[in-house]
Amino acid sequence: MKNLVKNFIIAIIIFLVITGIFSTLTLSAKKVENINLQKFIEQVNLGEVQKISIEGNKLNITLADGNLEALRKETDETLGELFKNYNADPEKIKNIGIEVKEDGGWSYWLNALLPFLLPLIIAIALIYYMMRQVQGANTKALMFGQSGAREAPKNSKNSVTFKDVAGVKEAKEELWEVVEFLKNSKKFTLLGAKIPKGVLLMGSPGTGKTLLAKAVAGEANVPFFSISGSEFVEMFVGVGAARVRDLFQKAKKSAPCIIFIDELDAVGRQRGTGLGGSHDEREQTLNQILVEMDGFEANSGVIILAATNRPDVLDPALLRPGRFDRRVILDEPDINDREAILKIHAKGKPTAQDVNLRKIAERTPGFSGADLANLLNEAAILSARRNKTHIGMDEIRESVEKVMLGPERKSHILSDKERNITAYHEAAHALVAHEMPDADPVHKVSIISRGRAAGYTLKLPTEDKHLHSRSEFIADLAVMLAGHTVEKEIFGEVTTGASSDLRQATRLARRLITEFGMSEKLGARTFGEKEEMIFLGREIHEQRDYGEKVTETIDQEISHLISEAAKTALEIVRKKKNKLEEIVKILLEKETIEKEAFEAIFK
Repeated sequence: MKNLVKNFIIAIIIFLVITGIFSTLTLSAKKVENINLQKFIEQVNLGEVQKISIEGNKLNITLADGNLEALRKETDETLGELFKNYNADPEKIKNIGIEVKEDGGWSYWLNALLPFLLPLIIAIALIYYMMRQVQGANTKALMFGQSGAREAPKNSKNSVTFKDVAGVKEAKEELWEVVEFLKNSKKFTLLGAKIPKGVLLMGSPGTGKTLLAKAVAGEANVPFFSISGSEFVEMFVGVGAARVRDLFQKAKKSAPCIIFIDELDAVGRQRGTGLGGSHDEREQTLNQILVEMDGFEANSGVIILAATNRPDVLDPALLRPGRFDRRVILDEPDINDREAILKIHAKGKPTAQDVNLRKIAERTPGFSGADLANLLNEAAILSARRNKTHIGMDEIRESVEKVMLGPERKSHILSDKERNITAYHEAAHALVAHEMPDADPVHKVSIISRGRAAGYTLKLPTEDKHLHSRSEFIADLAVMLAGHTVEKEIFGEVTTGASSDLRQATRLARRLITEFGMSEKLGARTFGEKEEMIFLGREIHEQRDYGEKVTETIDQEISHLISEAAKTALEIVRKKKNKLEEIVKILLEKETIEKEAFEAIFK
């Protein structure tokens, strides 16, 4: 409808332009006055007429003073008969220059045909535009089977290379072989090696799977077809399979090339696990992908890259050799990788001299590449809001907390009582974390609201950890329960402020027992095996491999771990109550305590 209105407006504008041109051609420079026969004969008898130009039944009259006039006569009547019938003075007629013009040339045809052709042209143009709209709608209806893959051509100025991807060294080394295959496949085929058909990139969200796929295409300098797994499946049966066929046909014509399927788990989930029938649209699409990757027809020169953060739900047929031959795992970046990623995203951003990206990397364990990019972007926005010309360390630190906890809620004003409770709550977290040798060191304590938290205690590990011991988890439990414990100890009752801490502590205690095998009573084994059965996007089934007696023991162990952690926190709070009061006093006065000031309290 919008296109139809647009085309109609364009047709009206064209009509007005043609009309204006036609009017310009037909208008003369001087104004022409139309007169009647009586006035014309009178002007002839008075000798005022200098020249008469005859065009058919029209007389163009030029007077002695230079004015122009026009007169229409009868078609069959000549000028001589006109003078005779109206008794014009013969002597005056002799002094008039009479010229006869024959109709012809382009002006004749323009004047004759344009009044008829112009409406016809406009009508044809409108019909043409309307037909195009109808044809476009029909074409779109028949385009369901065509893939909507976006092609990034080779030799693009904006192409990404491995230099633009920091960290993930092992992943880049694994993918470099794919690049060499695409650049010089003969080097490998001479030794009998086959080009890998599929490479599966696995990692948490934001670890750079899509960026790494683009880097492979940029390094190999080949066409890059990208599509999301959800774009294959439509409400019409068979559309997904048709789109898969269309995508691979396009890729074969551009070979060697790369097909990148993002979020493969949207279409590649294990077959036969849904509550519906086994012949649903998603499974048909997956079957077609399996056939295209390793069917009767070889896809020479076409490499399929796919990305997912749920490799555990993929169909086993996708993961077998011959389809996704390689699986590249992208872990969260370590401290060196985080520093390298920050340097890449800091390019083009003016930073102050005191900015130390190494310290920022130390303060951001667990951050993905996307988180770090967002961190520096938030710091740049914050610096602009403060009318600064450079990004400072303060803005970056504040952005770290914004990414981790949410924006600062300045309008969330606590009453004096709530502020006092929050100060004791956060001070207890910080105190217990400092006193527990296996807990991470405290970097910041604040009673300024961020996100949904009234206050927060920021504790970060001194180094990246991949393995965690039971003592570390027990220390974390004590730190989590410190706020709840101190509220009961100081104020005689607890508030809802500790609900999030209790939820996290219960979840951690259950994982210690059921997943990590760290229970003294139940021993080294796991409990429960989750089976995914997707219905409305939720996991609704968990298979138990233990009985009711073990269930009761698990509950007892969870309660025991939590109660022991609460006792440990209470002992520290009572023993170091003078330090607790000192931390509370500073928090109520300054609202925030940084790492250096916090450690100075204990020195």
